Amino acid sequence: MNLGATITDKGVQFRLYSAHAEAMELCLFHPDRRIPMMRNGDVWEVEVPGIGAGTEYAFRAHGPWQPDQGHWFNPDRLLLDPYAHEWTGPLKWSVALQPDAPEGGADDLPHCVVTAPRPPLPRGPETPWDRTVIYEANVRGLSMLADKVPSVFRGTFLGIASRPIIRHLKQLGVTAVELLPVQAFINDRFSTERGLTNYWGYQSLGYFAPDPRYGTLGEFRSMVRALHKAGIEVILDIVFNHTGEGDETGPSVMYRGLDNQSYYRMDGGRYLNDAGTGNTLDLTQPVVQRLVMDALRFWATQGVDGFRFDLATVLGRGAGGFSPRATIFDMIRQDPDLRDLKLIAEPWDMGEGGYRLGEFPAPFAEWNDRFRDDIRRLWRGDRVMGAVAARMTGSAEVFDHDRRAPWASINYVTSHDGFTLTDLVTYSQRHNDANGENGKDGKAENFSDNMGTEGPDEALDEARALRRRNMLATMMLAQGTPMILAGDETGNSQQGNNNTYAQDNPTGWVQWTKDPITSFVSRLIALRADMPLLRQGRFLHGEATASGRPNVAWHLPGGGEAGPQDWDDMAMLCMELNGEGEAAFIVLNPVRAAALSLPTGRDWQLVLDTTQPDADAPAWGLEAPAHSVLVFRHTD
Repeated sequence: MNLGATITDKGVQFRLYSAHAEAMELCLFHPDRRIPMMRNGDVWEVEVPGIGAGTEYAFRAHGPWQPDQGHWFNPDRLLLDPYAHEWTGPLKWSVALQPDAPEGGADDLPHCVVTAPRPPLPRGPETPWDRTVIYEANVRGLSMLADKVPSVFRGTFLGIASRPIIRHLKQLGVTAVELLPVQAFINDRFSTERGLTNYWGYQSLGYFAPDPRYGTLGEFRSMVRALHKAGIEVILDIVFNHTGEGDETGPSVMYRGLDNQSYYRMDGGRYLNDAGTGNTLDLTQPVVQRLVMDALRFWATQGVDGFRFDLATVLGRGAGGFSPRATIFDMIRQDPDLRDLKLIAEPWDMGEGGYRLGEFPAPFAEWNDRFRDDIRRLWRGDRVMGAVAARMTGSAEVFDHDRRAPWASINYVTSHDGFTLTDLVTYSQRHNDANGENGKDGKAENFSDNMGTEGPDEALDEARALRRRNMLATMMLAQGTPMILAGDETGNSQQGNNNTYAQDNPTGWVQWTKDPITSFVSRLIALRADMPLLRQGRFLHGEATASGRPNVAWHLPGGGEAGPQDWDDMAMLCMELNGEGEAAFIVLNPVRAAALSLPTGRDWQLVLDTTQPDADAPAWGLEAPAHSVLVFRHTD
């Protein structure tokens, strides 16, 4: 029994879930009609003959008004269909959308639109995890300032599908684009009352509909086809931890008015708030589990290659707290349409015991914030070599269990949530006053370093560019799956704002400047692709290889292997990797120049020196240059 609007031979069949409603009406428009729906268990249904694709509709739900018991029924409110594939326009909060608003407000709510079914798109490139390089981007922000993209396409799915964007991604060498939420969302009350916009889109409501700000489902599919043709996968950031209706002060536009108690985690009449945004979806409820599974399967048929689950700990929460064996995880892992896609968890939420890095079941990969923080600290000068050694080998202490592979660690230095790479070396403090929260929003501790001047300083440009190269190189040389933030390769700055969720303007958009680091990023990705030692399928613990040498060994700069007594005072990290017919020697030197002795018995070739970013064959002396990353390679 399909939920939503299904075109039949006679007309359209409408089905909607509500366990606690006492009556339900279908509202059609142009001309306006109100049609009672019949109850079939907890599903309400009606078939309307003589209509088809393009029909606009909504619902009205009748039932108890008992907010203290979690029931918010009000038949004066028009409500959207959770399963709609199209809205007539974007959704913005207004007083008229509040649960207790009087009759009216219809002009403030878009309508749902009946759509004809589309054939499934074929699978994409199916890039192996060990060859995956992710590029995280916002649909709107990626192309808004891209002069070469036709103005009519900027900020949309077709902007990403445009030749200039595709060409740039291909030249970089990334293999997957991870898009911030594209599902229909609300410009929420918190942003609207401050005259701002929900730019990131983490206030989802319509899990089956692309947000009208970005384009239609047909245009989304065109984007997917264009990226697939270029060999690039599409991963969607998807928000199943909460919805844009918020807490008791939020609007009633869908789930709250249809069946609040069935969709949200409640404590009597109070919303539980493990997501930190006002409400939390209840993933123990069968209707919510079905919503999640149906939505994931739907996007999979639109050619999507994977999903990143926002605040994914919420998905595993039940009465006893978080469990990696939560029902929804097992449902996803066994589903033939989903189990082979790329599945990525953000392994934390805002609730008690919400930090769960490394605890998600295979085949989930996870955002590794320990990698982010340790690499930032390394390059600002902190003595963290022991932690960095663990990050360079895939964070085995976190992920090496239950037959997981190093690619389970999504390694990143920057993401949408925080400083850009340029701002990471330009600002020591966040500068978020434009967000209207007195500059107190966003993370206070970013492990950033302004290198002597708070803000831009031409005298520091060269040193800052070198540190940016060093952090990117460290990420690309580590075991795991690297993720680049869109715009880091072009020198994009947010002027020190580390929380641009409400900045739908040039502050939040990617700046397409001519930055020479772009070609350097391409070289890094190409080097990673060409060296299997950098993307291994098993964790490295020093076991002997066929050559008799350990698969990983740690050295002192002056020669000899590092011992336990050396780590506390170590200023330079020297890592030797050995494999079948190949070896690599990687040096991370965040301090002054120092003498360097290479492991003996090998014919080493220097293939990367971040202080010589444009050199195809970097010159090599007897020292590791100050503030440098070096890669030496040996092949039999």
